[in-house]
Amino acid sequence: MKIHRIDHVGIIVKDLPAMKAFFLDFGLELVGETEVEGEWLERMIRLHDVKEKCKMLEIVMLRPLGGEATIELVKFHTESDENDITLPEVNTFGTQHIAFSVEDLEALVTKLKKNGAELIDEIQNFENTYKLCFVRGPEGIILELAEEIQKI
Repeated sequence: MKIHRIDHVGIIVKDLPAMKAFFLDFGLELVGETEVEGEWLERMIRLHDVKEKCKMLEIVMLRPLGGEATIELVKFHTESDENDITLPEVNTFGTQHIAFSVEDLEALVTKLKKNGAELIDEIQNFENTYKLCFVRGPEGIILELAEEIQKI
């Protein structure tokens, strides 16, 4: 048995247009968008009467330019818990962030902050190998950004 690659990371969102805009502004490219419904979906996601209650779910697929792995944003149109989103911390148990290797970290952070993202703490130098930071975007999503430091 062989695992070939990570295909995608799925993120359930409340505000699909805002999350899509965030990732496009971040620099990902749109791979595709679709709406999904049907009996197979009910079995797969364990929601009953999906057609009646939610009519569908929407999916947006994004990826880094030339990248293989994608990010799948999913918006369920169903009755759900409408409580406020609890924002996880970087050290909270479970999956808490997506890491990206980037160029010009400072410029990217400045761009994201202008559009409402929050820099968590500050940009760090990790053993003169990487510049690293965490950025919080819409709905509390955390991105880890890493820029390799060029050695002279």
